[in-house]
Amino acid sequence: MPFEPEFAALPAALREKIAQGWAVRQRYFPDQRIIFDYPVDTAVVSLTGMACALHCAHCNARYLEHMLPIEQALERVPDAPSYLISGGSDRAGKVPVTSHLDEIAALAQHGRLNWHVGLIDEQEMDAIAPYVHTVSFDFVGDDATIREVYGLERTVEDYTRTLAALSRRFRVVPHITIGLRGGAIGHELPALRILRDMPHFDTLVFLVLIPTAGTAYEGRQPPAVEAALDIILEGRLMFPDVEISLGCMRPRGEYRDRLDPLAVYAGVNRIVSPARPAVQTAEALGLRVERRRECCIF
Repeated sequence: MPFEPEFAALPAALREKIAQGWAVRQRYFPDQRIIFDYPVDTAVVSLTGMACALHCAHCNARYLEHMLPIEQALERVPDAPSYLISGGSDRAGKVPVTSHLDEIAALAQHGRLNWHVGLIDEQEMDAIAPYVHTVSFDFVGDDATIREVYGLERTVEDYTRTLAALSRRFRVVPHITIGLRGGAIGHELPALRILRDMPHFDTLVFLVLIPTAGTAYEGRQPPAVEAALDIILEGRLMFPDVEISLGCMRPRGEYRDRLDPLAVYAGVNRIVSPARPAVQTAEALGLRVERRRECCIF
């Protein structure tokens, strides 16, 4: 790999791990392609408007502010090639996925639907089945993280059981947020180990906590870049034939400028809205850059 000052400054053990990740990428993805996703064409839709019963420590419904209410979606974005169907959760950790099925059916006539569903049951899964292209499932590997972040008296077993049921019906893309518990590393490796024993999936998305104004974690720091990179590398090494994506939720500015090119070195397959140094690194490594305009799970 070409010399990079940022790479050279890393601890030797992490540099060696990066080399292992790059070797895995070379072996299992010989087409040398990296995808940079700029998801401007995927409409983001909320089933609940700005309402959420959980007020999670990392979000507090702030991310719902940027979503389009389902009642307006067909009128505002009738020709989107894809839609992200999301929304706030109830006190059981479920997004009310069956609440607007008529509107959902209309959207499904126009574009592919990627769903955020939470801890729904099998009856609800069956109800939305005709309209699902993919489910993006936020997976958590630690009970204490679930309680602190979401305020839920649910367990890793609940998440595992829901993921297994979803996987029997749909293409599911697990998402792991690095530093979810206020920037601390803890749930991520257990989550990866559980996923390793689950039914095969073709894509794994990593996110990184953004300490957000108006939330319980607004005064926290995101995990160190090196710590986030180490988790991404664990994913690359545990899942050698799975497409690894660095998703849209991660800090911007200097953090992204540092993490993104190192993630390219580490063997990720996709990055959403990459920092310029990541694009330059991909080109220097001889990767074939492909740019897309939808959510990274498509």
